[in-house]
Order: sequence, then structure tokens, then C-alpha cells
Amino acid sequence: MTQAPPVYETYARRFRELEAGRSEPDWLRELRREALGRFLDLGFPTARRGNEPWKYTDVGPVARTVFGPPPARPPLPLERLRRTLPWRPTWRRAVFVGGRYRPELSHLPAAGEEVTVLPLSRVLSQGDDLLERHLARYATYQDDAFAALNTAFFSDGALVVVPDGAEPERPLHLVFVSPESEGPYVHYPRVLVVLGRQSRLCLVESYLGLGDGPYLTSAVREFYLGEGAALEHYHLLLEGEAAYHVGQARFYQERDTSLRSVFFGRGCAIGRNDVRVDLDGPGSEAYLHGLYVTTGRQHLDNYINIDHIKPHCTSRLFYRGVLDGESHAIFGGTVYVRPGAQKTDAEQEDKNLLLSREAEVDSKPALEIYADDVKCGHGAAAGAVAEEALFYMLSRGIGPVLAQTLLIKGFASSVLDEVRLPALRTQLDRLLVDSLPRLRTEE
Repeated sequence: MTQAPPVYETYARRFRELEAGRSEPDWLRELRREALGRFLDLGFPTARRGNEPWKYTDVGPVARTVFGPPPARPPLPLERLRRTLPWRPTWRRAVFVGGRYRPELSHLPAAGEEVTVLPLSRVLSQGDDLLERHLARYATYQDDAFAALNTAFFSDGALVVVPDGAEPERPLHLVFVSPESEGPYVHYPRVLVVLGRQSRLCLVESYLGLGDGPYLTSAVREFYLGEGAALEHYHLLLEGEAAYHVGQARFYQERDTSLRSVFFGRGCAIGRNDVRVDLDGPGSEAYLHGLYVTTGRQHLDNYINIDHIKPHCTSRLFYRGVLDGESHAIFGGTVYVRPGAQKTDAEQEDKNLLLSREAEVDSKPALEIYADDVKCGHGAAAGAVAEEALFYMLSRGIGPVLAQTLLIKGFASSVLDEVRLPALRTQLDRLLVDSLPRLRTEE
């Protein structure tokens, strides 16, 4: 497909304008220039034939849209944030609106607490050694246009550092809000989380859209787990109906580390949940659970890859989807077992519940195994609500909407039961129902 040069020139011109006003260390300036060059060389992944990672997702609308900057100081309905998100006063919190840190909405850890949270806008000009060691090391941009775009343009986000042996008691909530705007805009959230040896962290990431118009959230998050570290991670994708969201998460795990991650995603115009886990230390484990809900003409693409690089590692990947209307969902990606990664134990599963005849899911889990002493399995399934179960409930006097609600909640429970924060579990139960119009009112 022919790509529109004027759109790419807009990005190049905007980069030159931003670079002229930045005060950053030489290594970061060079990194940004290389990333922009890769983006211009690669272009958006609009070609779908022969492009397996984007086979089922058309990013043509993103490539054709000229996005402006986000609104500078948009009005923010704080009550809506508190109603929609797990907004707990005891949690530590960093809030970003349109890609900019908002201190008046945030509640950062106090001095002396066992975790440091800094807005990247405060760190980029200082030449932080930790930032130089880790930034763009795990979310590489050489072959990924969206990672390159974010690396070239991001101006704010969160740097989270947990020292060796530290175990913060309170969860940390990173909130990225896409505000209303009169025209299409783009923002580039960036997150870098560094966990020291034998440390622990509970982290919640929320991406919330408030506007009805189109915008692009191009988010990149990098997580480094030092030896023996454990991360409990929750990711909420709650963008607007007309939004484009391409979110990338890259987890790098050293020896004897533990990752437990739960994803909850609502569909938007184009949504992409792109995750890669590198198990690069013996004894590491990764448990990834996901629940996605689409309706109307929403589109959500889950692209999950787990790389078993070293032996004696365990991974579990269990996703479930609920689809209604004419929506479209994708589950794809690969579990890799590298040569020498003996005693790998890996399972991959995707199940989908189709509530309408027009809904469509493409599910393609895959394994690539280059070691012989391993235990691996994968599977996928899709089907409608069981008529026998629905008839049984109706015959007992349960209304049709309540009956469907109970069956859908039962289907989703295997994922939601993995949520260990009571406030978040309650919120996700409500979001599941609110995301499906057929369940909002009794017939």
C-alpha cells in the first residue's frame, strides 16, 4: 500500500521543532534521532500480507490521520476518574493528562518510602545513569514503528525504582488520561520500572479516554526485574470509542523472578495490547491473565509473546474474550523455547464467548520449541452462551439479562479471580457489565 509522504513529513517537522526546544544529554538526543530515522524508514505497518504481527489489524486510519498535540490544560472531570478507576486514597498515584504530569492529582511516595516515583519530564534533562542503562533496552525500536515513534517523541511518563530488598506496602497507580479535544491528537506515555534484587511491587496501570473524538495513544512500558524480584501488575485499557491505542509492554526477568500480570481491556476503534516477556534467568516464572470485552464495531488486538531463554522457567498465558455486536478481537503471539532452555513448563490458552452472530475472533496461539526436555501446550476455543444453561436459569424465574450476566461473569471469573486487590476486583466486575450494553438494563 502506498503511504502518504505528507503525513510522515508532519512527524519529521514536529520532531525538529521539539528537538530545538529540548535540553537533554547527548546520548538521549542521539537515541531520539535514531528512533525517528527508523520510524521514517519503516513507516506504519499498513501492509498486512506477509506481515504476521499485523495480519488482522488495519492501521491505515492511524497512518492517514494528521495528529496534532494534545490540549494544554484541558478541564478534567475528577469525579468521573474516581468513579471509573480504582481510585483509592491509600494508594500512591501518578496522574498524566494528555501526556503531561499533573501534580495536583497525584499522590507520590513520600521521602523515605521504599519506592521512588518520578515524572520523566523531571529526569530527562539530568542525564540519569539508571535511565541511560535501561531506557529503550527492552522495548527496542529497530524493527517496530510504534516503538520508534514513541522513543522519538515521548516527553513525560513515569520512572519507578524499587531498591534492593524493598517491599512497598501500598500499591502504586499510574493513571494516563486522554482528555477531550476539538481535533485528533497524539500523546506518547512512557513508563520505566526497575526492580532491584529481592524487591517487591504491586503496580496498577490505567489508560482512560474521556473524549468522543479520535486520538492516538502510543504507549511504551519497560519493566526490569532484578534477581529474585516479584511484580504484581494490573493493566486497564479503557480508552474512548473512537480512540486508537497501541500499547507495548516489555518485561525482562532475571534469575528467580516472578511476574503476575492481569489485563482488562475494552475495545476502541483500534486497540493493540502488545506484550513480550523475556525469561532470561533460570527459575523465573510469568503468569499472564487477560480479559477483553468488545462490542459495536470495536477492534482489539492482543499480541503476546513469551520467550523462554534460560532453562527451568515457567509461564502461563490464559486470556478470555467476550465479544458482542460486530466487534472483532484477535489473540496471537508465540511462546518460544530457545536451544538449551530445558525443563521449560509453558501453557498458552485463549477462550472466547461470542454473544452475537456478527462478532468475530481470530485466535492463533503458537509454539516454537528448540529444546527437547520441555512440557508445553496451547489451545484456543470460541463459542456462544450455552443454551442449556440459559434455559435452566430462565426456567427458574431468572430474567434473561440477569441470566446472561451471571453466565458471562462465570466465564470471566477465571481471570478476575487472579485480581488480589479487593477494590480493583470490585471495579472490574462493574466494568465488565458496563462494557456490554445488553447487560446494563433489565428487559
